[in-house]
Amino acid sequence: MATRKQTRGVCAFCGREMAKGGLTRHLSSCEARQAAIKEADAGPGQTQTLHHLQVLDAWNGSFWLHLEMNGSATLRDLDSYLRAIWLECCGHLSQFSFGGWTGNEIPKSRKIEQVLKMGVELTHIYDFGTSSETLIRVMRTRKGKPLTQHPIKLVARNNPPETTCTECDQPASWCCLECVFEYDQPGFLCAEHMEVHPHQDYEIIPLVNSPRFGLCAYRGPAEPPY
Repeated sequence: MATRKQTRGVCAFCGREMAKGGLTRHLSSCEARQAAIKEADAGPGQTQTLHHLQVLDAWNGSFWLHLEMNGSATLRDLDSYLRAIWLECCGHLSQFSFGGWTGNEIPKSRKIEQVLKMGVELTHIYDFGTSSETLIRVMRTRKGKPLTQHPIKLVARNNPPETTCTECDQPASWCCLECVFEYDQPGFLCAEHMEVHPHQDYEIIPLVNSPRFGLCAYRGPAEPPY
């Protein structure tokens, strides 16, 4: 039967690989990151509050991001980033709230520094039919100049989950949606078994590093927008 191991990720500054919680601690002391901060602070730009965000899929702990976001940026910037790296398929509506589905919607025009505080969890919902829910938490804040000209910097991300073929023990890179939706099976396939798989009523789609994989019309590419 197909299995998925706990995912690890890589620090964008030094390349060290570790689990999600370890990266939270590592990023505060990473020498390569500290060097990048020192270089940025010596350059042009405005000093502001920068937020280290941990972004989690609400249902599948295999998918997560560590982001650093400018306090002067808005929730609309964060919504656009999440759509690009994880979610966008058909231009669905989305919202931010405290308290999930039952919470009050927060306008996307609000600045990050007005909304996100330590100890607060923000919920992002994309698509109110086949929904994807994301949890956003502030792990740390710092004063300094941004490390990029963009409002968000990706500082770490989960590696693609290690998935094995349902027919053998080889790594899977495809998924049969007929197995998933009609037979309640994982449907993960290696390249060899994808070629001979008998199901034809649904697509066999490539695996991508996104929690929206297999939902609605999402097919990736699950890449950061910058």
